[in-house]
Amino acid sequence: MSTTQMMKGILDGCLLAIIKDREVYGYELAEQLELYGFDSLSEGTIYPLLLRMQKEELVTSTRKKSTAGPKRKYYSLTTKGEQELEQFIQRWDGLQGNVNRVLKHETESDQIQERG
Repeated sequence: MSTTQMMKGILDGCLLAIIKDREVYGYELAEQLELYGFDSLSEGTIYPLLLRMQKEELVTSTRKKSTAGPKRKYYSLTTKGEQELEQFIQRWDGLQGNVNRVLKHETESDQIQERG
């Protein structure tokens, strides 16, 4: 499985997490993701995801004046988007824990015994 395939579901959650903090525009999202180490992502990858999230009512957009050129489309989370982000975090925490257990050859019962 390629990194791209693994990233498909993860990117949505990452975008929602960035947008949660403040309104951001598409290029700025690409820059933020790059700061977190996602350096192979382009705006061409991000905009279709934002469009789909907007159709799913997870984000809304507003056009605002820009100091450099045409108006920019700024994205913000909806209540539904906030709920989706919380669900993503729960799923991610569970998945991360499961993968780490496999990589370390630990079962859940091994961890429970260690705690007890």
